[in-house]
Amino acid sequence: MLAKVLSSAVMGVDAYLVEVEVDIAMGLPTFNTVGLPDTSVKESRDRVKAAIKNSGFDFPSRRITVNLAPADIKKEGASFDLPMACGILAATGLIRPERLKDHLILGELSLDGGVRSIKGALPMAASAAHARLAGMILPAENAPEAAVVEGIQIFGVETLPQVVEFLNGTLEVRATRIDLTAVFAQHAEYSVDLTDVKGQAHAKRALEVAAAGGHNILLIGPPGSGKTMLAKRLATILPDLVLEEAIEVTKLHSICGLLPGRAALIATRPFRAPHHTISDAGLIGGGTIPRPGEVSMAHHGVLFLDELPEFKRSVLEVLRQPLEDGVVTISRAVTSVSYPARFMLAAAMNPCPCGYFTDPQRECTCSPPQIDRYRARISGPLLDRIDLHIDVPSLRYRELAVETQGELSETVRARVKQARALQHERFKRTKTFCNAQMGSKQIRRHCSIGPEGQRLLETAIERLGLSARAYDRILKVARTIADLEGQGAIRTDHLAEAIQYRTMDRR
Repeated sequence: MLAKVLSSAVMGVDAYLVEVEVDIAMGLPTFNTVGLPDTSVKESRDRVKAAIKNSGFDFPSRRITVNLAPADIKKEGASFDLPMACGILAATGLIRPERLKDHLILGELSLDGGVRSIKGALPMAASAAHARLAGMILPAENAPEAAVVEGIQIFGVETLPQVVEFLNGTLEVRATRIDLTAVFAQHAEYSVDLTDVKGQAHAKRALEVAAAGGHNILLIGPPGSGKTMLAKRLATILPDLVLEEAIEVTKLHSICGLLPGRAALIATRPFRAPHHTISDAGLIGGGTIPRPGEVSMAHHGVLFLDELPEFKRSVLEVLRQPLEDGVVTISRAVTSVSYPARFMLAAAMNPCPCGYFTDPQRECTCSPPQIDRYRARISGPLLDRIDLHIDVPSLRYRELAVETQGELSETVRARVKQARALQHERFKRTKTFCNAQMGSKQIRRHCSIGPEGQRLLETAIERLGLSARAYDRILKVARTIADLEGQGAIRTDHLAEAIQYRTMDRR
């Protein structure tokens, strides 16, 4: 007796179809799973056996062989429980095989026959729609997420008997449908706002410039000055996610099982803030079976590294490729997968080990060599990829006690959108998306300055001791400042403001 059930598994950010073949033959009672299953898949036999028995069905006391095809790709996770159970019941004649051919089945089984949620439902639904299947049967908790994909019916189920009755045509299960526009509007709200931050007008202006040009930013200031609070609000002033971007972000969170319960879509830009003890694999992604890291979870959003010098040097160095390419490639002996990682980097650090080097109210206890060693933990190549270095001073009481509120994130976001629209028009026939990504040729073409501006830059480099790497960064940031004002040409006041944002380059 042989039965075949269609299922799916994730590789990278996409999914592929898996055919679950179940053969029941005469012989001693055994349950073998082949097709490169990992430990969690091998353990399915115990869950499946208990679920079938506790749901009121007879479990065959024969030789059962389950094959997961294609057999040359490693399989993991508990999402094969339900298709295995359906295959066994179909092989014993309890499920009619006709409807198994055009439905994708996924789900983890509890011992009492309940169907539990799984990871990666959204990319799996996309693969089922691409294969032109009629429907997809999966846990009810994952149904709204999978219903984002058009062109396939999504049936959310809660128990194994419910699946059996549905496949036999004796029970009707309503297909899950969602209004994408309504869901998108409902979830496109942030829990924080830029108006929450008191004072720090200079830092807020720098955040606006960074958001407008897609520039990476480094906040430098004593403890308690509001660096983390400012960074958390950077995502709220970035342009709104479009639907395609929201689906990409939701896919990555779905693969990692980080979607909120029964959430269909992530409609706000992600903000990820890993601890400084994170490993290379945790930041970039990896593992025996590759998984996305924090840089991919921050795709289309903000990656915030607090206490930047406390991160391991090796961890910071692996950031260089995703910052340049916007993608992370993880190679293993049997496969190579790529994850998107186009994010804005926001970092924060103290000016010295004790934190009070620039604080007029507290005395710094660090020696000059200690300060130099502390700052040297951030390598030059990484610093090269951060366009704005901002001093965030501690606030005085009168700034904290003031009742007037600053601008709303929505107001600042409107100006950022206008600046990004200019850049979209400027780079519409290239692979460049914003000013921060400009190469040398584009800088020469779009960032030309007059004789007065050249003299200002020369003075800044000579008198302030700015490094050579600061030259292109200043021009990029000045271009963004001009875009915020809707100006086609870069003026000297744009250059002067951009020069202020190079604190770490000064001697």
